[in-house]
Amino acid sequence: MAETPSYKRVLLKVSGEALMGGRDYGIDTATVNRIAADVAAVVRSGVQVAVVIGGGNIFRGVSGAAEGMERASADYMGMLATVINALAMQNALEKSGTYTRVQSAIPMSSVCEPYIRRRAIRHLEKGRVVIFAAGTGNPFFTTDTAAALRAAEMGCDCLLKGTQVDGVYSADPRKDKAATRYETLTYHEVLAKDLAVMDASAISLSRENGLPVVVFNIHQSGAFQEVVAGRGRFTIIRDL
Repeated sequence: MAETPSYKRVLLKVSGEALMGGRDYGIDTATVNRIAADVAAVVRSGVQVAVVIGGGNIFRGVSGAAEGMERASADYMGMLATVINALAMQNALEKSGTYTRVQSAIPMSSVCEPYIRRRAIRHLEKGRVVIFAAGTGNPFFTTDTAAALRAAEMGCDCLLKGTQVDGVYSADPRKDKAATRYETLTYHEVLAKDLAVMDASAISLSRENGLPVVVFNIHQSGAFQEVVAGRGRFTIIRDL
C-alpha cells in the first residue's frame, strides 16, 4: 500500500552549493539529475512541489560585497545566478517527464515567466513544479528569506530545506565531532542559539506565518520523499 504523504503542498529550498557535487564551483549535471529525480518522485506521490534554488555555486552577493563590490549590484548578480540554476533544474525535471515552470522575480520573458502569485498557485494545482528564481527580486535579502516568503504566499504546509547534513546541529558536525543534533527546535531557540540554519529574516517570516521548517540531507538519495512522508532523519523547527 502506498504511503500517504504528510503534506499536500511543500516548498523545497536547495542551496546553490548543493548543485556542485564534487566540483569547486558551477553545476554538476549528475547531482542536478539526482535531485530532480527525488523531486519527480514526490510529485508522482501526489504532493504539489515548489522549489527555490540559491546561486552560491555561481556567485554569492555577500562575498562579492566583501571584496569591495557595491552590495546591491552584487546581490543582483547573485539573483541572476539563481536563474541559471533554475533553468538547469527545469531541464532535468522535464527530462524525467515532470512538467515545470520557472518564475523569476526579475522579469526576463525570453527564458521564463514573471512571478505572478495566482498563476504560480494554478501551476501547482495542475501538478507542475514551480521553480522560483531571482530571490525576492530585491537586494539585501537571501534566498532563504525568498523561500520563506514564497512558501507563505503559496500556502505551503511546510518549507523543506535541503542541506549538507541530516538536520540542525549545535555546531558544524563536519568540523566538530562533539556537535549534537536536534530532533525538534522552536523558532525562538534557533534565533536565541544563533544556529546557522537560515537567516533571522527567514526564521521570523516562517514563525509569523506558522510555517514549519524541516531540515534534511539533500545529498541522500530518496531523503526528500522520506521526509515528505514523515519518515527519515530530519530536524523540524516549529512552535510547540
